[in-house]
Amino acid sequence: MTSTRTIDFDHLRIAYDDRVLTPRPWTAQQSRWAAELIAAAPPGPVLELCSGVGHIGLLAIALAPRPLVCVDVSPVACDYTRHNAAAAGLGELVEVRQGRLEEVLRAEERFPVVIADPPWVPSAETRRFPEDPVVAIDGGADGLELARACLRVAAAHLTAPGDVVLQVGTRAQCATLAAECDRLTLVETRYGQRGVLARFTSGTPRAGTGRP
Repeated sequence: MTSTRTIDFDHLRIAYDDRVLTPRPWTAQQSRWAAELIAAAPPGPVLELCSGVGHIGLLAIALAPRPLVCVDVSPVACDYTRHNAAAAGLGELVEVRQGRLEEVLRAEERFPVVIADPPWVPSAETRRFPEDPVVAIDGGADGLELARACLRVAAAHLTAPGDVVLQVGTRAQCATLAAECDRLTLVETRYGQRGVLARFTSGTPRAGTGRP
């Protein structure tokens, strides 16, 4: 029988269970960076792709209030995002859409900031993490299948200028995406306790929002 657990994520209390990926406290670094960009961004909602139970996007808009659209393929994760948004007092700001990334956004929708936390473990290595649901960590042959999809969707729906804060596993993965992506430009990377955060932009970076 599946039971709901909770975890402290910065100042938010996040609910989840073993059908979804356990929120990692260190991913709050992505939320804080997104909040920096949101605070300086032009008007418009924030988009979170591969949102899981919503903790990263929710913390970002708790720090820098803005409407948030969360997208995930898992109906269980989407239900938890709605619950977690309401529990944080953010329910009125959050819209949750369940489905494939390429299918749930209207062509005309635009977002000044996109947060993306796709699965990035290569398929052959997922057995190293038996406690995690495979669908939540399997990034395809090289771990980048979903990351590429996130960047394609972001490129189609960003304002100009606009920013993407993407999390991947390694510097090599980040370099591969930067070399492949012809519609967005990698302008900054940050390294934390685990993984790599990459900021891509659709135009000239806004002053005061990046590091040399």
